[in-house]
Amino acid sequence: MTPRAKRTPASDAGLSKQRVVAEAIRLADRDGVDGLSMRRLADVLGSGAMSLYHYVANKEQLLDAMIDVVFAEIDLPPLDSDWQTAMRTRSASARQVLGRHRWAIGLMESRTTPGPANLRHHEAMTACLRRAGFSVPMATHANWLLDSYVYGFALQEAGMAFHDADELAEMVEDVYLPQLPPEEFPFLSESAAALVAAGYNPADEFDVGLDLILDALEPLRTSA
Repeated sequence: MTPRAKRTPASDAGLSKQRVVAEAIRLADRDGVDGLSMRRLADVLGSGAMSLYHYVANKEQLLDAMIDVVFAEIDLPPLDSDWQTAMRTRSASARQVLGRHRWAIGLMESRTTPGPANLRHHEAMTACLRRAGFSVPMATHANWLLDSYVYGFALQEAGMAFHDADELAEMVEDVYLPQLPPEEFPFLSESAAALVAAGYNPADEFDVGLDLILDALEPLRTSA
């Protein structure tokens, strides 16, 4: 008996790896990555779960592809700028991208089979630092320091209860100050009141910290 040819369900006809990965990112952006599964992704795409394995072999391969898309969205350090400006541009872009894809923060450096965008990104970062005069070890230190700062800030920012000066002022007046009697917490209550009076915006902290890091790295460019 001649075996019947394997047929692709009509619902799978519009599938592609790009669509599968894009939908997985959309789900992760909305609900986080922990609840992402091949079966759930297949349900959203209106296909059979087994159909997805034609495009990604397993969830780890799917995560590799998703993280590669995230890296592709981050601006590379521009070649026509000094190293500090280039790193500032890249770091600000990374913060914005991770703000859209918060699930990716803890996965950016975890991939053991990085995709092309991931590799291009790290090559561009290293090239920028090496051309600026950093030694190989110092360029590595700078890479780690900058990534730790950007990823850490993005993680902290994702969990903050306020995001601008108005929200902070409201939280301080309604929530924090009542918990900070001056006789028990003199410095915290003083700081909270002073920051609100000054119109302090927590979003500005990113640039303050980044400038401090870049200034600290500058004298190390020619160090061995």
